[in-house]
Amino acid sequence: MSNRSQHTIKDIAVALGLSASTVSRALNDHPHISQETKQRVREAVEKLDYRRNALAANLRTSKSNIIGLIVPRISMFFLSSVITAIQNKLHEFGYNLMVCQSNDSQVLEKELVNAMYASRVDGLIVSATLSTEDFSHFDIFSRRNIPLVFFDRIPRNYPAHKIQGDDYQGGYQTTLHLLEQGCRRIAFICGPLTSNLYQDRYAGYQNALKKYAVAVDEQIIFFHELSKGNALKDCDILFAQAPYPDAVFACNDTSAIAVVEHAKAKQIKVPEVLKVAGYSNDPRTQIIDPAITSVEQFPLEVGTQAAALVMDLIQQKTMPGRNFISLTTPVDLVKRTSSGA
Repeated sequence: MSNRSQHTIKDIAVALGLSASTVSRALNDHPHISQETKQRVREAVEKLDYRRNALAANLRTSKSNIIGLIVPRISMFFLSSVITAIQNKLHEFGYNLMVCQSNDSQVLEKELVNAMYASRVDGLIVSATLSTEDFSHFDIFSRRNIPLVFFDRIPRNYPAHKIQGDDYQGGYQTTLHLLEQGCRRIAFICGPLTSNLYQDRYAGYQNALKKYAVAVDEQIIFFHELSKGNALKDCDILFAQAPYPDAVFACNDTSAIAVVEHAKAKQIKVPEVLKVAGYSNDPRTQIIDPAITSVEQFPLEVGTQAAALVMDLIQQKTMPGRNFISLTTPVDLVKRTSSGA
């Protein structure tokens, strides 16, 4: 044949003087096929550039050995680390990972869910968009008992398996630390309250202030997408007129870094005059001057747990019945110079 990529199992069988079924079993590492025959088949496959039709095989077995993953943005430090952990864990089970990003668009998220289903993935892992409140587009998986696991950004009321960080404690411990450092006017830069992450971090912030009998000041609290540009706009408002905040707690490290940059530009000393804390323990927090206090979320543990849970569900090692599994991973406040630690 002139087109080498079109070689079939029958071509390999003819070349080796074997039956097509024997070649097929050898390719699938069947125990009844000798190692010598398997080696001959492997050599012929390499020589002929045979390309296995995985789709056809999947249709026969109803298994793809692929797990789907939908995340808001692959570029985020936390999520990129989670993806690495998921892929590494799935590889132990002989599974591959198909990754898509929703770009924080609920419309795109719905399209990706349907695309994952059409691709016949054996399970789906999801971190939802910030705006997703109706999760009914995931029903196509739950109705057919295809394992579905949410992590990090999870639904509050939708019945599903969930893995989330202890964001309440992250918000509480960070605010408490700033209070213990003597701060009483702590600005809070938060994401939209449509997301469980920011609901919990905000609740932790509020309760820590309550413990110290510090009133919540809505004028120094911001809810929006956490970007550098938005954080700098917040700083323009915060430092436009006295009284200025003596601390800023930002719910991601990109915003915290922007606050430190703004302070430098305005010659506001950190941490002497302004203390700053972030969230996620992005590696950048360690190399900026001053190094930024941040919340470690242990993404490798989150990813490993998500992958392990999907595999347990696929292999039916976990049989939750009508109940759904909910796991909470710990967080840890990493204290650095920016908060006076």
